[in-house]
Amino acid sequence: MTIQELKDKNLLLLECISGSKAYGLDTPTSDTDLKGVFYLPKDMFFGTNYIPQISNETNDEVYYELGRFFDLLTKNNPNLLEMLASPEECILYKHPLMQILTPDLFLSGLCKDTFAGYAISQIKKALGYKKKIVNPMEKEKKEVLDFCYILDGYSSLSVKEWLLRKNYVQESCGLSSIAHTKGMYALFYDTTGENKYKGIIRKTEANEVSLSSIPKGENPIAYLSFNIEAYSMYCKEYKEYWEWVDNRNENRYAGNQQHGKNYDSKNMMHTIRLLQVAEEIFKDGKLNIKRPNREELLAIKKGDKEYDELVKMAEDLMSSIEYYASVSNLPASPDRTKIEQILVKIRTELYG
Repeated sequence: MTIQELKDKNLLLLECISGSKAYGLDTPTSDTDLKGVFYLPKDMFFGTNYIPQISNETNDEVYYELGRFFDLLTKNNPNLLEMLASPEECILYKHPLMQILTPDLFLSGLCKDTFAGYAISQIKKALGYKKKIVNPMEKEKKEVLDFCYILDGYSSLSVKEWLLRKNYVQESCGLSSIAHTKGMYALFYDTTGENKYKGIIRKTEANEVSLSSIPKGENPIAYLSFNIEAYSMYCKEYKEYWEWVDNRNENRYAGNQQHGKNYDSKNMMHTIRLLQVAEEIFKDGKLNIKRPNREELLAIKKGDKEYDELVKMAEDLMSSIEYYASVSNLPASPDRTKIEQILVKIRTELYG
């Protein structure tokens, strides 16, 4: 089922403009994000074709089945609570049955983790983004040989440099493991040209060193260390970095490069926004979507503040949230019995 089919079959219960336009933080280049709630035809709901969520290809239009909507609200999911508290001008359609749903039915102490906890995860994400910008990775991937070293007295020498100095080739080398050691190998060299050994690696794409059968009486000419932990970490970071490059929003990336602060400024803006919203929830018992401090938040998005300054702001907001949460009158969690009764009432009206 598609979003258009939901609309054609009059299955919509709620449809709202969400995101920056709902927060009052939109700019001329902002997209229009939509969120909504629907109910399934009776045969699909009671049958085996239950669909909890429908979205478009870019995920900027997401619609939730009524039960899924209630479930996420009960868990104090920020996106769904914000949709329920949408400003009137952002509500495109609202079924009369949805009038009985208000944010105060769901707001609870869980918001400390769902709003503030999510915001902290975004700070970590922004730090990872900063690390990727500051430390770009070469497209040409390093190989196992780049993490191998030859012991040289009290120091070590990269195996590539050692091979160059000796005028050796890695294909003529043979490795034998050394008992009771990790990543240490005795290295032998075939000067006969008979290809007695398998080389340090069999091919450039290898993920480990290659061991050879060493004839009795052969003496090693050196000892090699393979730092497999560093190699594994590099492979992980390489994969993450180039997946990030392939999937990043180029316009957003260009904007972050332009302000030169080396962090995802849009991400940090929404992090501070979420923390401020959480503070208000516990301080005032209300969920305010449209932000009164538009200029401050857009300044963050423009990169007018340093990353460390924003982290300090987030830490101060977290301390404030902890205090107001400790003295708040909000329940620890929503009243599930009451919410269940409302859901049953709405479904009964819809299905008869």
